Formats: sequence, structure tokens, C-alpha cells
Amino acid sequence: MSTAPRIFAIGDIHGCHARLTMLLERLPLDVKQDALVFLGDYVNRGPDSRGVIETLLKLRARCPRTVFLMGNHEEMLLEYAADGDIDRLRLLHDMGVEATLASYGAAMRDLQSLSFMPDAHREFLESLRMSWASGPYLFVHADACPLAGDAGAARKGHTPAADQLLASRRLAGETPTGSDHLVIFGHTAFATPLVRPDRIGIDTGAVYGNMLTALELPAMRFHHA
Repeated sequence: MSTAPRIFAIGDIHGCHARLTMLLERLPLDVKQDALVFLGDYVNRGPDSRGVIETLLKLRARCPRTVFLMGNHEEMLLEYAADGDIDRLRLLHDMGVEATLASYGAAMRDLQSLSFMPDAHREFLESLRMSWASGPYLFVHADACPLAGDAGAARKGHTPAADQLLASRRLAGETPTGSDHLVIFGHTAFATPLVRPDRIGIDTGAVYGNMLTALELPAMRFHHA
């Protein structure tokens, strides 16, 4: 018997390919009608960023209602590739970009052009959305306010203010979201999901040895690997 479409939102993966594949196997997903929303930060720090992107591309081919959001790690990669700013390179070192390069068998000299990535992987990064809304839910990587009215925006039109939102920690505090939606976000790692009346945080620090988390909506059920 068919069930109503559901949404599964998945938090920050950071190269943890084994946890991603385990979590996907555990989800009660109907690939023909359910939506999958990934909240960004697919790369860096963890051991297999290449495998993560490859799996996500295959999943997109199978599941027509798949949405991929931009994380601050992808944003920084793209910005450095575009301008070669040495300050961005320092930040990328702090963000664990060496692990991403290693997963592709690449060297630092390949980083600026992203020439180490297959075309499909670079195109994937360029296609990432800033946010996505569906019914009562707004999905973002890190923060919501200026994006609430721009829930389908692609990266190519975003502003410096939007860049700052990708690295914001505001939703980990007490400040209201400023959105009429229930905001689902990642970016800030919690030991267990953060659940408040106006927001749910589902980055549970998989790359730090904790679990990778998915939130099933509207059931408000968590799945972990």
C-alpha cells in the first residue's frame, strides 16, 4: 500500500562514506516519491570525499526528488578555485582539505582549478542550492533569515551575506530563526540532534566519531548510522 511522500534530511557527511552508505541502507526510502535533502558539507576532514560525491551522484540518478544544499566547505573550495586567495587557502587547511585531495590522489597544486575532480564532481559542487523549502519546512546549511524568501536559490546568484550564513552558528543559540517555517539545519555538531519548537539541528558530528543522522518528516523520526 502506498504511503504519503516523506522527506528525509541528512546532516553533514564530511567524507564519511561508510557511514553514508550505512545510513542510506537503513532509511525506509521510497525512491519514487520520497524526497531526500542533504544539508551540505560533503567534503573535507573525513577519509573519502570522492566516494561521498560519487554515491550522491548515483543516488540523484535513482531518486528524482533529491536536493543538495551548499555547505561552507563546498563554498570555500569553489571560492578558492575561482580567485586563488591565499587567505582562503589557509582556511581550507584548517577545514581539512588535505583529506579531500588524498581521496582523489591529488596534490595541493591541483586545488585552485579543482582539476583533480572529474567534471561531474565539479558540476555537482556548482549546482548546490543555498536553501530549499517544502510545506512547513525550510532546509538550510547553517542559517535561515535572509534565505527564507529565497528558498530555491542557486549558488550563482548569492550575495556575501549569504556566504556568511553558510558559516553562521546563530541557530545553535537562543535567537529566534526569523522564519515562518520549521528550520532544519546542519553545520553545528551536537552529540544528539538539537530539537526546538522553531528549528532542528541534525549535524551529529559523524566525522568526529559520532553518528551520521537523518530526520524523517513529517514523522519527526531520527535515523542514525
